[in-house]
Formats: sequence, structure tokens, C-alpha cells
Amino acid sequence: MRHLVVVLGDQLDERSAAFDGFDPSHDRVWMAEVPAESTHVWSHQARIALFLAAMRHFARSLEARGISVLYRSLEDVPPDADLGSELAIALREHRPERVILTEPGEHRVEVVLQDTARRAGVPLEVRDDRHFFCSRERFARHRRGRKQLRLEYFYREMRREHGVLLDDGAPVGGAWNYDAENRKAFPRSGPGEVPRPLAFPPDPITRDVLDLVARRFGSHPGSLEAFDWPVTPADAEHALEDFLRNRLPSFGDTQDAMWTDEPVLYHSRLSAALNLKLLDPRDVVSRAEREYRAGRAPLAAVEGFIRQILGWREFVRGVYWSFMPEYLERNALDAREPLPGFYWTANTDLNCLHQTLAQTLATGYAHHIQRLMVTGLFALLLGVDPREVHRWYLAIYVDAVEWVELPNTLGMSQFGDGGVLASKPYIASGKYVDRMSDYCRGCRYDPSRATGERACPLTTLYWDFLARHRARFASHPRLRMQIRNLERKTPREVEDIRRAAERLRSGWRAESTDEAAPSANRGEPGA
Repeated sequence: MRHLVVVLGDQLDERSAAFDGFDPSHDRVWMAEVPAESTHVWSHQARIALFLAAMRHFARSLEARGISVLYRSLEDVPPDADLGSELAIALREHRPERVILTEPGEHRVEVVLQDTARRAGVPLEVRDDRHFFCSRERFARHRRGRKQLRLEYFYREMRREHGVLLDDGAPVGGAWNYDAENRKAFPRSGPGEVPRPLAFPPDPITRDVLDLVARRFGSHPGSLEAFDWPVTPADAEHALEDFLRNRLPSFGDTQDAMWTDEPVLYHSRLSAALNLKLLDPRDVVSRAEREYRAGRAPLAAVEGFIRQILGWREFVRGVYWSFMPEYLERNALDAREPLPGFYWTANTDLNCLHQTLAQTLATGYAHHIQRLMVTGLFALLLGVDPREVHRWYLAIYVDAVEWVELPNTLGMSQFGDGGVLASKPYIASGKYVDRMSDYCRGCRYDPSRATGERACPLTTLYWDFLARHRARFASHPRLRMQIRNLERKTPREVEDIRRAAERLRSGWRAESTDEAAPSANRGEPGA
């Protein structure tokens, strides 16, 4: 064997650099399903199933093209198998001249594979991941000489560099960013009839995977009953077309809105297909722009959608590889609370959290504002250790790959990096949730109250957060007004809030010792 080409579960792209120069007569592809990748965090059953089903379809596609795949399934490997141990076996058995690998999406995996090849004495060639608009080296050039990294400047560079939404070198419509137009809530009557995203009923390969996951990982969180994710490039293409036609035109206005029993609304639900490389982001961006140019979607919606892919997605990857592995240990706000156990069960009387968590456990999905301003906001205000929040997000969402999940969680959501990714912590009281959703209508708590029997825990914890971090943020240009609002409260009011917040924390600390939470927090196998 000349080359052993390693393909990981989030690298399902036949045009990957790993296949450059591939010779079917001398080279082989190696893929492995290993229990450790499902148990190093306590992964949602649907997340496990999505990766495995997509991997098996990809291997089948390669074989149909005459490419030999050395595929190790869960049924073939021992219960304690991990990527390193399985690759070591393959290197001993086949003795390739070289291992070829596209850059992994997780620092841990990259280190494991490098160490395995080194111990086996086989050269390892790591190739750039061409899936992304911006290479690691290109982001390093952007970062050079800057005291602070900010999305807006990076995004404008990417727009210019790739010729996206430009007319004669200037931004279409005269502005780079139309975010201010994309923050509307639904009327009290609700969103009306929202086009449902295209569903993909499991085929025989996927049904086999679902049965396997139910047997092997049935004690993991979540459910497989609603599994309908695209697991092939053809399925992903249909999902993209469905979004462009039916939801992109309305995506912009209310992309920050939430509504009971509406898990998708006008969001794309394409992140999982993008992160597994079933979709090419260049195609997604160009086709979204085409919808605007053809008059089928408004500029604010198209620009907002493109900014998430060409801007934010590329930016967080750059931050991840710029600061790992040290980034994982950052905890700028010295947050030490455990993650409440109800994050794994949805058993809470806070309706906004119950709605979002129940949906997440049922499907493995929540749209970005539910993640940032419900589950993330609550953990930030409570003061949960950002590493615990990170492990939960990595485990629970089907689209979670660490390069994109960790900066979004630790940096954007929890402000654990102290401002590397976002210029301020995203904090709000229960009034924000009330304004942007109907969740508060079905809740026993009053979002306007910080103390008392009906006080909303989000509101209590919001004011407590400001009081605890007053010195840090008193002169912050984007938080100064909120600090001034705190200073209008009397010392007695602030003390009452502090005591109420501590009672809440004490209750959830005790709850975090429930049997679900310790297994999840330690990353122990659930099967």
C-alpha cells in the first residue's frame, strides 16, 4: 500500500484534498466507527446516528467509484476502541508508505492521529481543508498585528476576497451589514403557517444505524424517534434547495424570534450537512446570493444568512485554531457552578428552558437564538463553569464539531475567553425572552420581577450578574448603561437579589448531583 487516506466522520467530501493524487490501485481509504467518539462527551443519540449514517453512506459511495475502503464498524471494534488504537492496528497490518489526512476539526483528534503515526514510524501528511473559504494560514495573516479580533472586519475582508454581494467592489445596497433589520419578534398571534423543512425518512442503511445506536447507546440523552436528517450529499442538496425556496425570503426579519412548538421557523437547518462536508459552503453562499439577484429574496435576509457562513463560521474556526489547546481552559469570569441536571432532562418549570431543552432532547437541534439567549444565557447568568457548558453543547447538538462549537459556547455564549470572540457578554433579563417569544405566557414566573415568589430566575440572575461583575464592566462601552440601571437600585434591593440568586444556585447545585448529570460531566460511557 502506498497511501492510507484517513477520512473522519466530519470529512465526507469526495473533493477533499486528501484524495488529490489518489490511485485506486495503490491507495486505500480508512474509516472507523469507534465508541470513544460517542462517549468522550455523553453524546445525544441522534448525533451519534447522524455521524455513523453519513459515514456509511459515504463509504458506500466511494466503493461504487472503485475506491477500496478499509471500514471498521462499531460491530467490528472492541468496546474501548478509540481512533488512535484502531489506526495503530491498521498501520501494523497494512504498512502504508504514508498516511494522508485532511486537517481534523478537533485539536484532540489531530494530536491523537499525529502521535499514532509517529509511534508507528509512518509519515503523516496533513493537508489543508479546502472546504473552508479561509485557511488556517490565511486567518493567521488576518490576525497578525491586531490587538483585537472582530468579526465585522474579517467578514468584510472575506466579502472582498471572494467577491460576494459586491457591485463594482462596493457592498450591495451600500451597507456591509443589515443586522439591525433582522431583530423583529412575531406578533402576538404568532408566526402563522411556517413552511416545514424537508424531511428525509431513514433508508435501510440509516435504519440499521438507528437500531445499532438504540442498542449500544440507548442510555445516552435524547431520542431517535424524530431522526430525519440528510445523510448524503444528494439529500443535503435537496435540503438546501428547500430552504432557498421556502424559508430564506423570510429568514432575515425574525431570525432572532422564538415560538412554542416551532423548532425551526425560518432557519436553514443546514449546519449539520455543512459541518459533515455534505454541502460546499461556496455553493451555499453563491446560490443564496443568486436568490437576491433574481429578486426572490430580500437583501437583509440574504446578507444575514451569508454572514453566518462566510463570516461567522469562518471566523470561529480561525479563533479555534489560533488559540487551542489553551483556549479550552479559559474562564475569564471565574465561573464555577455545576451545570444543572435539568439540562439533560428538560425537567424544569422555567418554560423557556423547558421548551428549548425538550426540543433539543427530542431532535438534537435548536436554532442559534435558542442556544445563545436561552440555554447559553441561563448558564452564563448562573455562573456555570464554561467547560461544563462546552461539554453539554458538544454532546447534545447533531451539528456539533469542536472547531465551531467551542468558540461559540465558551467565547460567544459564556464570555469565558474574556472578549476574544465577542466584545461583550450577551446578557439579558427575562424581559428579552418575553419580547422575542411566547414562552413567558405559559410560565409561572413573571419576567419583570427579580425578587419574590413569582420572580423570573433569569431576571434575578441578570441583576445578580451585573452586581457580581460591576467592577469589570462599569466602564465597558456596551454595558455601561446596564450597570447604570443597576446603580439605580437601593443597596437593600441589590442584597435581596443576591440572596435570591444564591437560593437558586443552592437548589440547582443539589440537583446537579442527579444521576444523569455526573455521567455527562465526566464524559463516561452511557452504554
